[in-house]
Amino acid sequence: MIDVHPLDLDGVLEITAKRFADDRGFFTENWSRKAFAAIGLDHEFVQDNHSLTRKVGTLRGLHYQTPPFAQDKLVRVTRGAVFDVAVDIRMGSPTFGKWVGVTLSADAGNQIFVPVGFAHGFLTLEPDTEVQYKVTALYSPDHDRAVRFDDPTIGIDWPRAVDEAAMSAKDRAAPLLADQDTGF
Repeated sequence: MIDVHPLDLDGVLEITAKRFADDRGFFTENWSRKAFAAIGLDHEFVQDNHSLTRKVGTLRGLHYQTPPFAQDKLVRVTRGAVFDVAVDIRMGSPTFGKWVGVTLSADAGNQIFVPVGFAHGFLTLEPDTEVQYKVTALYSPDHDRAVRFDDPTIGIDWPRAVDEAAMSAKDRAAPLLADQDTGF
């Protein structure tokens, strides 16, 4: 059983699978091809990624891949918590440059589905946070792109200051959305 909550951008969904709990803990099916197909998400995931971020306030993103290696992503947190963001980078979209954010946590067991045509990133809210996500295309360094985390035309309202956030040099130097052809 899956609870689906559409977010404010078309195609971006918060998904929470039912947890079966008892005194030992819980069991849940985070992804089931049959259950996801029943809600219209019949994607073929080809790679699972797992990241560990030690420090609170670390920012990863905003990442995407250009076609033909564009990726749908199903993102969840298995330890800790993040503020997770999707930005519409589809050039002709009425919501181009708009963003949505949701707190994902291991305790809540919620996930976000980020479709092709959106940049994705997150800010860690707890130490030693682990994020796992499925993607529908393999990683391709030649198609890997990023949008600047503090692009003023996007205006993401991060839940904590990000000007001094820990992040990769690539993410800190990413171009503004207006300065790139996203391929969408």
